[in-house]
Amino acid sequence: MRSPLTLLPILLLIALSLAGCRREVVVQEDGLVLHYREDPYKEPNGFAVRNLAKSDTDMVAELHMNASLSDLRTLMEKLYRRNPAELYKVGSNDPARRARAVFDDHDFSDLTGLNGARDIEAMKLAFDPAFTGDRVLALVGGMADMIMASYGHKSEFYVYDELDPQKLHDAARNIEIAVWRLSNSHDADGRLFLISNSGPEDEVANLSYERLFGKLIGRQDMIAQIVADKSDRAIKGMVQTVASALFIPIP
Repeated sequence: MRSPLTLLPILLLIALSLAGCRREVVVQEDGLVLHYREDPYKEPNGFAVRNLAKSDTDMVAELHMNASLSDLRTLMEKLYRRNPAELYKVGSNDPARRARAVFDDHDFSDLTGLNGARDIEAMKLAFDPAFTGDRVLALVGGMADMIMASYGHKSEFYVYDELDPQKLHDAARNIEIAVWRLSNSHDADGRLFLISNSGPEDEVANLSYERLFGKLIGRQDMIAQIVADKSDRAIKGMVQTVASALFIPIP
């Protein structure tokens, strides 16, 4: 009988071959083309053969990444409801449908209307006085692309994959900077570029945005520490105030 160690390469090959067999289904809904990926090898109880090639850290990383993208989708809907003028810029009046169109396939490499800007460069556009496009897309779409960059632009992880804890940590710091700018960056007329926690007519601040951002930051820090502990790699911190900090590139 073969030992588990000798079986590992075989299991890896099986899992890799099955991972590439996921069928993409394209559905058109109200003029929007939505993409869904089905896994024909997933058993009814939720078990997938390819999971045999995943470590516990791989599975935790996938859970964290997917949870963050789900929170960002919620954040996009909320910001569109709070800032309907940004939604009208793209000819839409349905925040949920707009967010679904952006997040349906986890691909943020070519966000329409941002002139090719990605991750932190897209996030900067949200606070650029000269930018006339969709600031919600720039901020949240850019943030989603940045988080994907911190995970190596992968949506699934296997035992041979290696995450960089520094990138995961730096992404958390970028979210902190974005939160500060969201509440403190104004246009030439003294108005916030995007309204989030509260508006001029509100007597009580809406802190649901703070909770979403807190979850995103905490999740990035947690997976960064998990990966650092597993790989015995140190995370370098930078001493800087959020008010004067610049977004950190995620190469």
